Amino acid sequence: MIISANNKKGLFTFFATLFLLSAIVTVLTDIYILIGVPFLALLLCAGWQHKNFLFYLLLFTLPFSVEYNFSPLLATDFPDELLMVLVSFVFFSAWLYSPKLVVKESLQHPLLIILFALLSWTFITVLFSTDQFLSIKFLLAKSWYLGAFVLAPIIVFKTREAITKTAVLLATPLLAATIFILVRHSAYGFSFASVNNAVLPFFRNHVNYSAMQVCLLPVLIAFWKLSKRENIRLYLTAAIAILIAGVFFSYARGAWLALAAGMLSYWLIKKRLLVIAYVTFIIITVAGVFWLKNNDRYLQYAHDYQTTIFHTNFNEHFIATYTLKDVSTAERFYRWIAGVRMLKDGGLTGYGPGTFYNNYKSYTIPAYKTWVSHNPEHSTVHNYFLLVAIEQGLPGLFFWLLLAGALLYYAQRLYHRVADIYYKIVAITSGVILTMIMILNLLSDLIETDKIGSLFFLCLALLIATDVNTRRRSELSPDVESIP
Repeated sequence: MIISANNKKGLFTFFATLFLLSAIVTVLTDIYILIGVPFLALLLCAGWQHKNFLFYLLLFTLPFSVEYNFSPLLATDFPDELLMVLVSFVFFSAWLYSPKLVVKESLQHPLLIILFALLSWTFITVLFSTDQFLSIKFLLAKSWYLGAFVLAPIIVFKTREAITKTAVLLATPLLAATIFILVRHSAYGFSFASVNNAVLPFFRNHVNYSAMQVCLLPVLIAFWKLSKRENIRLYLTAAIAILIAGVFFSYARGAWLALAAGMLSYWLIKKRLLVIAYVTFIIITVAGVFWLKNNDRYLQYAHDYQTTIFHTNFNEHFIATYTLKDVSTAERFYRWIAGVRMLKDGGLTGYGPGTFYNNYKSYTIPAYKTWVSHNPEHSTVHNYFLLVAIEQGLPGLFFWLLLAGALLYYAQRLYHRVADIYYKIVAITSGVILTMIMILNLLSDLIETDKIGSLFFLCLALLIATDVNTRRRSELSPDVESIP
């Protein structure tokens, strides 16, 4: 959109007047935050003129964003959460202004319909929440996550160039952050005990750090497969090696497991077995839970409180994991058991989004208690599937499992349906990333975090874009089989 000379003068006058008024009101009221109003208005105006740039800026900041606590009840990820709000507002406003920005095929896509059903159920559970303030905060945060990472990319992802740029703007800053962290970690001798200090301030802990790394590894591999130039492939090989080193020295068992699952999912997609494997896994998990619950059989596997400790040596930590003497593993069992027991009282609408901490302690079993069970950081159940069931009831879990299964189905289906090599690789890469995210969320609650939740919803948008773009081939540029 081109701004005429008269419009430029009008905008200058408007912003100058707004600045003067804000300055006067700030001086009179001593509310200093008001001085930021004209700058926020300027950012919104610039964002409206350059919507795609605002979206790309958000992507670039994801690996570098830091957590900032205003108070015990209010925290944010800066600057990416502010940018999420701006991107959501700008793109939603643009869509209202010009409804054709989102094509009918995208709006009617089954993945978007299932996502809307899940969001609608979340809204219902907020009405029955045990703490509506916390649940409304959750719903607001969810709204700008979906605006920034579903609505915006559906509008942006209409060309290969936009998808490629998105991948570059995610992978490049993560690679830079990984190099920085590896250098810092080397000063500690790459010790397991120091890894959480090394990843600060960009990542809360080694789990978030390794999760983002392992989920973006397939992106670099996809670039490698699509590129035909040897010098680019050499650079990408080095980048892949750096990320693998980062994952290895993160000492995060979940990320290692996710990497193995990602490689397996690649093979399963090629063999058209991914969805079958997903359903089989759900059946085995449900059967296992019932088997453990029958006659309180799970009590036979309780750990020894005295010997379940945190190990600073990784070899001891790894051995303690499968002998049930690692405190983080034992604490997970403590909370999982409490979470399953909570379902008998909140199976329909749950306890409300964001309310697990307020409700779980009366359902815990002393036999599984650990020395960190007082939970001063107010962390949750460490299994996102169980968390959804607890906070949004079994219908919420059903919608979530349906969405996850539909995503895997479309990744597999598009890989085999699409002839264009570029979009085939986009589909299978999305499927691999989604599988790894789901494995990570068996041991953590990462969908609501900026580092991993963003990737999950971007994959959803990518699959919709792949489906729609390849069905509208006549409107697209000729196929290209590689990137420069």
